[in-house]
Amino acid sequence: MRFSLLASAIFTLTAVSANAAQEAVTDSCLLAKLKEAAPHTTVAEIKAECEVESIPPEINRGVVSKRVIAERKVEFNPYVITPHKMNYILPAAITDNFNAKPYEDIPGLAKNMEDVEAKYQISIKVPLNSDSLFVEHDKLYFGVTLQSWWQIYSQNISKPFRETNYQPEIAYLAPTNWHPFGGNFALGVGLEHQSNGRSQLLSRSWNRFYGLAVFEKDNFAATFRPWYRLEEDPKETPGSSDGDDNPDILDYMGHFELGLGYKWKNYEFTALARENFATHKGALELGITFPLWGKLDGYIQYFTGYGESLIDYNHNQQKIGLGIALTDHF
Repeated sequence: MRFSLLASAIFTLTAVSANAAQEAVTDSCLLAKLKEAAPHTTVAEIKAECEVESIPPEINRGVVSKRVIAERKVEFNPYVITPHKMNYILPAAITDNFNAKPYEDIPGLAKNMEDVEAKYQISIKVPLNSDSLFVEHDKLYFGVTLQSWWQIYSQNISKPFRETNYQPEIAYLAPTNWHPFGGNFALGVGLEHQSNGRSQLLSRSWNRFYGLAVFEKDNFAATFRPWYRLEEDPKETPGSSDGDDNPDILDYMGHFELGLGYKWKNYEFTALARENFATHKGALELGITFPLWGKLDGYIQYFTGYGESLIDYNHNQQKIGLGIALTDHF
């Protein structure tokens, strides 16, 4: 899900309501915290704290905003890594239709892979500006996400990482002062690259420009992200190193994704859907997090459709995994 990055826009839109009196309070806060700050504290950290404290109490803070407000207090701290998407480890994820076809030309690999494997996701982000760029309280972020599928249960091969997907992206987020249904609404744009770092016949990659919209109210959040794929030159031959590795990827991955999330007590329920209405192909991913112990939550993930990984972009399957959430969606 993209609630964490998109939520930064929701946080910024709350600041739009600040009036001159609140700006004066912010200035006083800066001076007071500057006198109290530790030697290693940066000006950006102080400004972030004061910006958070200046939010009017009458602003409706939804489940996403509450998380981002907490993040903004420490996002410029060099000793803190801010999560982007959810970070999790699934020690066991089983599929009903393993995709062995891409590995058939590698001797001994395809027939020795297992239907059960481990999966994990690591995702972080960093702010690129501490002052406004074009619109008051706008934000520019760089994020990177790594997903990996590990054949840890294979017996006759060296337990390889079957697939790893790398996804760097940059997003610009601007506030709005629109509060439909008593909630918060924000807009943004972004550019991302996604590839599996492989070569020749196993190579998969694409680049896309996307728009985004996010709405939150209380414990509910929804995101909508349509995209446009940046075209690549076709390959001269299937084995060429240059050219488009997957020219038909939009047929399976669709033109948008819709995300929904709800937090109930210590439980989080999420859904992510993609669709191509022309081909009637897409995907649905459902997630549930639940308390375990300390900072760790249990996590169940269910996937059905196309594109569970890039190597599987044109392969239909159902997959369910059980593991641990290192960070929440919200």
